[in-house]
Amino acid sequence: MPQNVEKAIDLLTENGYKAYAVGGCVRDSLLGLSPDDWDIATSATPAQTEEVFRNYRVIETGIKHGTVTVIIDKAPLEITTFRVDGQYKDFRHPESVSFTAEISEDLGRRDFTVNALAYNHQEGIIDCFRGKEDLKNRLIRCVGEPDERFNEDALRILRALRFASVLGFDIEKNTAESILRNKHLLKSIAAERIQKELVKLLCGKNTEDVLLKYSSVIFTVINELEPLYNLKQINKYHIYNAWEHTVHSVSSVQPTPKLRMTMLLHDIGKAKCATTDEKGISHFYGHPKVSEEMADKILHSLKFPNKFIESVLILIKNHDAWVYNNPQKLNRWLYQIGEENLRDLLEVMRADILAQSPKFNNRLELIDECIKKIDEIIS
Repeated sequence: MPQNVEKAIDLLTENGYKAYAVGGCVRDSLLGLSPDDWDIATSATPAQTEEVFRNYRVIETGIKHGTVTVIIDKAPLEITTFRVDGQYKDFRHPESVSFTAEISEDLGRRDFTVNALAYNHQEGIIDCFRGKEDLKNRLIRCVGEPDERFNEDALRILRALRFASVLGFDIEKNTAESILRNKHLLKSIAAERIQKELVKLLCGKNTEDVLLKYSSVIFTVINELEPLYNLKQINKYHIYNAWEHTVHSVSSVQPTPKLRMTMLLHDIGKAKCATTDEKGISHFYGHPKVSEEMADKILHSLKFPNKFIESVLILIKNHDAWVYNNPQKLNRWLYQIGEENLRDLLEVMRADILAQSPKFNNRLELIDECIKKIDEIIS
């Protein structure tokens, strides 16, 4: 543990209280990862915590829910009293919380077993719900009854998918069935929260598997994607239907929010533009423009920043422009959309090709040549 975390736990323990590092920091440490945040749970009430840290700067960040932030070694630490949540009425927040002296009761209110872990140096790992076993078996499983957990906080449905994607875990059978059964509850969750979980999910190493297995959950969040699910693409360039192509393209591009969101939405207008000629060949004339217009509404509804939206729309609008066939026009492209967008556009085109028939992978060499040409122009 970082020194300031150890110091906080030791101070609380020396004053007669129980204290542990809890949640994701314990999970990540056991997986050999470096935690982004360290949270501490304690039997001390907020007032008692403030007294223990009277010689430190204390901020009452979430006093209603038992949380205070203590600045130790110039770094903020959230310290929360063990608690039990009251009734949930909005599928997101408990109506009330009550404090408890038992760590087991605090861990019992958490979402997944791998997050219901606590640790301090004196007692070691506190694992009341087989979280270590699920970590070993690479499983995401709800603490207790899945339907209850998701009805308490519907965002946990997306969080389960996010953890499966980021950690490369499977979702336990009962938890998976409950996710599909309760996915409609996501409609009650604020767009900003949906956006954050969706982006993390898309940038995970296991996103392809999650998007294919839980496509109906993604369609609940962005229902404009659903028409792609059974949309056939019968032409020489494609070996997948429109949704499968979309998913493969997402996993084929670099895991940045901008590029992954671009690939998720780049063909969203295809269903509106689909035609079949007399030979039975599929065509999607004008779909980049329609996709751009649809993506504009979706990204705004999910509360993405304006600058982010602007960049994604440029990429969607031009994703079918075959820039790599015209290296002599790269100067014009650089002038029109800028270096960063042009480099991103070539990566979008690369991912698009990788999600099509491998017979046409020779186009990847053209993209590499264009990147070299851009380097020359810029230098």
